[in-house]
Amino acid sequence: MSTQQKKRVGLLVGRERSFPDALIAEIGKRDAGVIGEYARLDLTRVDRPPAYEVLVDRISHDITCYQPVLKLAALAGTHVVNNPFWRIADDKAVGTALAARLGVPVPRTYVLPSKDYPEDVTTESLGNLRYPLSWEAMIDDLHLPIFLKPHWGGGFRDVYRVTSLAELHAIFDKTGRKTMIAQEAIEWTHYVRCIVVGLTEVLALPWDPRLSHFERYRGAAQSMPPLSAEATALCERHARTLCQALGYTMNTVEFAFRDGIPYAIDFMNSAPDLDVSSLGETSFRWAVSKMADLCVRLAHEKPEPTYRWDQLLAK
Repeated sequence: MSTQQKKRVGLLVGRERSFPDALIAEIGKRDAGVIGEYARLDLTRVDRPPAYEVLVDRISHDITCYQPVLKLAALAGTHVVNNPFWRIADDKAVGTALAARLGVPVPRTYVLPSKDYPEDVTTESLGNLRYPLSWEAMIDDLHLPIFLKPHWGGGFRDVYRVTSLAELHAIFDKTGRKTMIAQEAIEWTHYVRCIVVGLTEVLALPWDPRLSHFERYRGAAQSMPPLSAEATALCERHARTLCQALGYTMNTVEFAFRDGIPYAIDFMNSAPDLDVSSLGETSFRWAVSKMADLCVRLAHEKPEPTYRWDQLLAK
């Protein structure tokens, strides 16, 4: 089969190279009529989006001008990993509420109003907000310490551990126009990060967020005792439940264990760290192989055209 006849998987990435290079090579080795390559985008006419069977999105959370292009591609029948219609709309507050309704334990969580607003927003525009806000009642419910974090974002950016009411006010005053959430701190004995591919394939790994970036997987085995097979299986089951509800076909889901209960802490990581220097060789090869399986399968599946928003969210 000529290169022109093969189905194409395009990778949209930032600076990372170990995972996309390995995924492109693995797709090529399958000899399944599919090639992987770095996606190339140009000025995009809305009725002529990039012609790929699959696009793997690992950077549009930072390079936001790619987001409408990915949605145009999805409208035209491209499989986009992850679904841009849902990924761009999600947030930590709604995700936490969804998890609780699915029976997955989560920390108690509050949504906070923004500290600052554009200059043309007047006091009258904020008339629906009670004043003063019930900070003390929230702390009584969550108990100190608590965590403040943006309702949308990742990479531990703008995440704060708060130990007093005065500290809460001081940190909140610096958050500007961001919408923040306040969350109960889970004092944990075990921490697990699950890599999830294709909604069903799960690799549960010990992970320690207290360690430096490249030591969080490798150092976890030394920093905490082994997790039982039953607890690992429970994490895997909860991870599948969350990803199937969110429609995330590439994700990581984090659980913090308190009193034997795994609390879902972070589960909207649409461009998870899959670098070999982070995962280690064995887990890296698992992730590359499972992602290649997913990309090859999707490349051969022609989706039915759909133009309703709810159906696009379900793709």
